[in-house]
Order: sequence, then structure tokens, then C-alpha cells
Amino acid sequence: MAFSYMPGFGNDFETETLPGSLPQGRNSPQRPAYGLYAEQLSGSPFTAPRGTNERSWLYRIRPSVRHTGRFKAEKYPLWKSAPNVGDHELALGQYRWNPVPMPKEPTDFIAGMRSITTAGDVLGQTGMAAHVYVANRSMADDHFFNADGELLIVPQVGALRFVTEMGVIELRPGEIAVLPRGLVFKVELVDETVRGYVCENYGAKLTLPDRGPIGANCLANPRDFKTPCAWFEDKETPCRLIVKWCGQFHVTELDHSPLDVVAWHGNYSPYKYDLATFSPVGAILFDHPDPSIFTVLTAPSGEEGTANIDFVIFPPRWLVAENTFRPPWYHRNIMSEFMGLIHGQYDAKEEGFVPGGISLHNLMLAHGPDATGFEKAFHADLKPVKLDNTMAFMFETRFPQMLTRYAAEVETRQDNYIDCWADLKKRFNGTPEGDWS
Repeated sequence: MAFSYMPGFGNDFETETLPGSLPQGRNSPQRPAYGLYAEQLSGSPFTAPRGTNERSWLYRIRPSVRHTGRFKAEKYPLWKSAPNVGDHELALGQYRWNPVPMPKEPTDFIAGMRSITTAGDVLGQTGMAAHVYVANRSMADDHFFNADGELLIVPQVGALRFVTEMGVIELRPGEIAVLPRGLVFKVELVDETVRGYVCENYGAKLTLPDRGPIGANCLANPRDFKTPCAWFEDKETPCRLIVKWCGQFHVTELDHSPLDVVAWHGNYSPYKYDLATFSPVGAILFDHPDPSIFTVLTAPSGEEGTANIDFVIFPPRWLVAENTFRPPWYHRNIMSEFMGLIHGQYDAKEEGFVPGGISLHNLMLAHGPDATGFEKAFHADLKPVKLDNTMAFMFETRFPQMLTRYAAEVETRQDNYIDCWADLKKRFNGTPEGDWS
């Protein structure tokens, strides 16, 4: 079945599955068409400024108060929330992991969430958590919503289908999706096994970064974001709704599907984006610009220029800078960087950082190209070179990212990661030329 989408970022959309099911000229008529219930889903306080005020009106078969009964506690022990401090005995350091193993037991998207880091405070709605998901089973009659934050999903292996109350998003590696806080959804697998990364954003919603002197074009263009058209199911079979709320999980039993929105309009909605449509900018004469030029989405913190989260990618691009060390330079950073690799090779880490892998460089911990990457870069013939068939990304935050026990103890953590810089030798010899032999 093909699903359709509406283009644009942050637009005020309207969509209906049945003709006349969407009221015109008003939001809450006395008797909505088809016997539907009108309901507002708010993603911001009512009094938020117009530019940040987000809400959608949903016209559904049953109101959401009928999609919850008595809750009982549920356990997902590998999904952690901030603050999660003192969870392990591993000392401070730069860390790297091979891909998280695929599950052997039947595992759906929610049960397959493995938290790697947490940052900030879920109760204070600041910070984030970085997860990896692995799954081999669809959520047939289980549904989920996250009251703690929005979810940015980055597939790495296998295609998924996010069946949400506002429409269906089909997602493949190379694309991303954002599911807003409170949205009900289930995840169906298109392929037998899937793996990918998730950024759980506790803070202000992700938005497009200001381009500043870049101007009106390039980076992620609004028209390339796709929001699903309305879709619903009228299914009266036993279902469950799982809720993540203040770091805890709760479940309630239903006798029907909660995915029953026949029509909706508004600007609070899920969306997807194809990373191949990102238009990168960079140096065309000398020096390596800051990686912030590759920001796709940002979640502001309230302090100008300091993000709660930046989602940054390192896509295919040309390198043309003259007399320049072209890979990312060595640095220490007040921001904390969680990196993943969707496919290909990352130019600053040519060995050891594999697709599906993870690296973590926390605030003020030094990092940069490994010894192999450095040697290759300073010997390179500086002709134009295209970095092709690659896609790495970064979840960057102003907060320190605290490792979970799972991440500290999983067998895929590389104990020897720190050794990748061991062969960077002293090249100072007291002469202006230095020792570049």
C-alpha cells in the first residue's frame, strides 16, 4: 500500500480520509461529520508566541480519554532516562562501540531500545537521551506514546513503518523521522530485522537552524520535509497502549485501536526527511569550517547559539581547500558528541568506526582524526576530492552525556579505542620546517 505525504516544514496542514470529515471555518462544531469527536493535541503552552505555538485538531472515532483505562506499571529496563548517574564503574574516557547485536528473541521496537547515554533532566524537560534500537518483530496490537519528549529516528539497517494516529511514515536507511511528544504510534517492520539510532529530545522541539549569512537556501530546505496524510483504522480487537512518562513505563488494555483519526489540521505533526536532499556548504578556498554548517535540525536551549540538541550529518561532499588539513581538526569542545555511522566510511576515523557503530566524545575530552587519518591527510595531494558513499551523523548537546550500565558493559565496546591516537608522533624539532617525515 502506498502512503502519501504533504511537503513543508512547520506548515499548517490539513488532511482528511473521508470527504467532508474535516470541518471548515471552525475547529469544534457541535456535531462533527461522521459522528467523529473533535480533540486538540497541543505541543506548546496555549500562550506560546505564534512562531512557536504548536497544536493540531484531530477528528477521531473515539476521543483519547477512551484510549486509556487503568494503568499498570511496565518494565523496559534497558531504556533509561536522565538523570541516570552512577549507573556503572567505568572511568571517564573517549569511547567507541561496534554495532549493537541483533536480538535472538522476538523483540519489537519498544522492547529493543538500548539506551547508550542520558543527559540533562527528563523532569525539567532539558537534555536528551541517545539510544540504539534493534527489532525483529512488528508491534501488531501494541501502541506507544512518549510524554517525555519527541523521538528523532535514524535507521541504519532495514526499513520500518511508523503507523501513527496522524498518518503513516515509511522509513528507510538514509532517511530520518521525527515523532512529536505525545503522538500515539506503532512500528511495523518492512524488513526482517532492523537497527538504528534514536535521539529522545526532552527539551524544546527540533526546528530548522537559522542560516545566517548563508542566506535563504542550502542546508535542509523546508520543502523536502514530508508530513503524512491522514490514515485511520477502525479495529475492535484487544490492544495495548504503552506510555513513557517521567522516565517510567505504564500500560493500559484497550478493546480497540487508538489509531482512529479520520481527519486533522494543524502544525503539530510527525514528519520525515531524506538526508540525500541536504545541500552542504563548505570552504572553497582554505580551512575547515566548524561542523555546525552541517546541522539539519536543532533544538534550542533558551541560550542563544547553545543548543539543547543539534542533529548534524556528514554527507557526501567535495573537498577543495588549498594548503589545508582537510579532515576535522583536533579539538576539545564544551558540547558533547554522540556519533553514529549509517553507511560507508567516516574520513576522520578510517578504521574501527564501522556502520552501526557509535562513538562518544564528552565535553572537554580531546578528539580528532586517528593516526592513520592524520598520516593520509598530511601526505595528501590537495586536488579536489569527493567524499562519496558515506553518511555519518552526530547528536550534539550542551549537557554531559552519562553512559548507561548497558553501554559500559556491552561486549561491543572497544577497550582499545584510545590507542587509535597512540601513533601520533612528535614532529617538533626546533626548525620552522618541523619533522614531517
